[in-house]
Amino acid sequence: MANLILVSNRLSVSVEKKKGKLEFKPSMGGLATGLSSLDQKESLLWIGWPGLPAEELREEDGESIAPTLREKHGSIPVDLTREQLRSFYYGFCNNVIWPLFHYFPSYAAYDKALWESYRAVNSLFARKVLEVAGAEDTIWVHDYQLMLVPQLIREKVPEARIGFFLHIPFPSFEIFRLLPWRNEILTGLLGADLIGFHAYDYARHFISSVRRLLGVENSMGYVRHEHRLSRVDVFPMGIDYKKYSAALTSRVVQKQMGSAARELKGFKVILSVDRLDYTKGIPERLRGYELLLEHNPQYREKVVLLLIAVPSRTKVHHYRTLKKEVDELISTINGKYGTIGWVPIHYFYRGFHFERLSAFYGLADVLLVTPLRDGMNLVAKEFVAAHRDSGGVLILSETAGSAREMGEALLINPNNSEEIASALKTALEMEEEEQIERNAVMNERLSRYDIVAWTRDFLNKLVQVREVQDSYLVKKLAGSLKEQLIADYRRSERRLIILDYDGTLVPFSGRPQKAAPDRELVELLTVLSADPANDVVVASGRMRDAMNDWFAGLDLSLIACHGAWLKPKGKRWRLIEELSNEWKEQLRPIFLLFKDRTPGSLVEEKEYALAWHYRNAEPELAALRASEFKDILFSFTGDLGLDVLEGKNVLEIKPVNVSKARAVSMWLARDRWQFILAAGDDNNDEVMFSQLPESAYSIKIGPDISEARYYLDSPAHLRQLLAELAP
Repeated sequence: MANLILVSNRLSVSVEKKKGKLEFKPSMGGLATGLSSLDQKESLLWIGWPGLPAEELREEDGESIAPTLREKHGSIPVDLTREQLRSFYYGFCNNVIWPLFHYFPSYAAYDKALWESYRAVNSLFARKVLEVAGAEDTIWVHDYQLMLVPQLIREKVPEARIGFFLHIPFPSFEIFRLLPWRNEILTGLLGADLIGFHAYDYARHFISSVRRLLGVENSMGYVRHEHRLSRVDVFPMGIDYKKYSAALTSRVVQKQMGSAARELKGFKVILSVDRLDYTKGIPERLRGYELLLEHNPQYREKVVLLLIAVPSRTKVHHYRTLKKEVDELISTINGKYGTIGWVPIHYFYRGFHFERLSAFYGLADVLLVTPLRDGMNLVAKEFVAAHRDSGGVLILSETAGSAREMGEALLINPNNSEEIASALKTALEMEEEEQIERNAVMNERLSRYDIVAWTRDFLNKLVQVREVQDSYLVKKLAGSLKEQLIADYRRSERRLIILDYDGTLVPFSGRPQKAAPDRELVELLTVLSADPANDVVVASGRMRDAMNDWFAGLDLSLIACHGAWLKPKGKRWRLIEELSNEWKEQLRPIFLLFKDRTPGSLVEEKEYALAWHYRNAEPELAALRASEFKDILFSFTGDLGLDVLEGKNVLEIKPVNVSKARAVSMWLARDRWQFILAAGDDNNDEVMFSQLPESAYSIKIGPDISEARYYLDSPAHLRQLLAELAP
């Protein structure tokens, strides 16, 4: 049976040492809690760190705990030393990625040694996956600690089925670009077939960073990078809805609710539950609560705030500073407003188990959730689920990922203390009927898309992505297919070889004039064209002067200017037909205008064409200008008899009766070819592929939807093939 292999920083079970003995307990945290409810445990393997340094992970008899974790918990531990925990987890993960991705760039410490540790630990996780993963297994990697793992696995097992989910925000490009190792992170993530985020904003930011930093565009959520397609999509994580919606019916929970209700009788209860983290906006919500008491004295001695702050990353400086600030604020508010019979804030600096936390949910009139930035925030969903059939008001930060799904909550700006105070007053005064109505709408949504639906949605989409990848890819020319091509070449006596130039024989160049063929390519074409059985045709959008200079002395056939000029081997250049350039006077100023409006772009004027290149322009601006420019050009094509060519980072306009396909058709009709090979890389070559006979070897450079029968990954791979054909 195929396994689902979950890979995360922490296992779903934690190992603790008490009195020299190792104990196993469920891990805390949203990911571990959420995924522990999966109903696929018979085929589930979980890989992660078990919670103790490697130096302490031995039984009393010195034996490894790995067999116990595998057999009893379906878990495979990744051993991390104290030094790795310091530099990887507390260092790079929590002192670089966490603050940067949560929009606290000033907290990030860009230390190369920490980065090297991050790389090393990611390699360690990848190796552990490769030890157990089978060909049919699905690998699901989670969160910011392991963003390099997908590509590390991909390098070793190219056909692996890999998903990745980020549980924290992905920041805007302007923030992400500050990371010195930003390209490596993006490449690592793009090793996955499916990359999931909680919210559309995060996916949009990721795609923007990929476009700006790697120069890679996306189409309908698909990103093509290093000859692969990856899908970027949104999956807002759900909760174990049945568990939380039924919690208040539990006798244990009811008993704890009754006990707490007696202590808080007569008070309206505001609940706040969070890890003590600077991203959670705890000081801001305390100031908002203080303003409520200051501006609304009628609520003094009538309301209490239950503040639960779970200790987090206590070894990190910013967290120690935050605790001191929170402690001082609580002390100030309690000292300023408290009376003998009333303490405004009840502060719990610890976590609570499920039953006690559910009792707090049921007891609370208001849940106050005000993170400055949060990937999702499942606490908000748990509270609403617990109030399935009752009142209770959720006040939620608009910068939490869950705000996108919970518009019926009172949404606030977490940096605005006055707005928090106002929302608290509104919540405390809201009619119960309205509370129930709001909660009912949110509950319907939460029950429909719970943790099981979330998991199923992601895994089903991962299967669909692989199907789309297969449908996008024409057959790769390798193995027996390649051997058959070479054999057919050897036994034939009349051969036609049609080769596009830019992106096919040579990689794209930032400037058109710098794309001259290198010595290796010239030598390769010399050998191929010297064979009397071959007619080698280089077909390009380049001008004939450039092609004359580049291929002087070679016995080649040439097609220039997208088919306007033809030069059969041994003959002179000739126009395909009489052409006019009168249209240029009308369109040249528009080309120059878009060049000026798009820094980094340039205009190339050819004999019978104009081209606007934007490869070196800022990607988002270039995409915007290209869309605008394309609409303008299409408005001219009918009246002026012109055609718009969309190449890779180039828009070109030419006479409609000039095309590479038309020119190639003339070569096809010239002889009874026994072997035909044609290679190209973009949309302009698709019509050529479609008109070739079925027996022809048509080759697309780069995996994509294509009329070609086969594909190769890059110009280098095509050259390698041609070298094998050369005698």
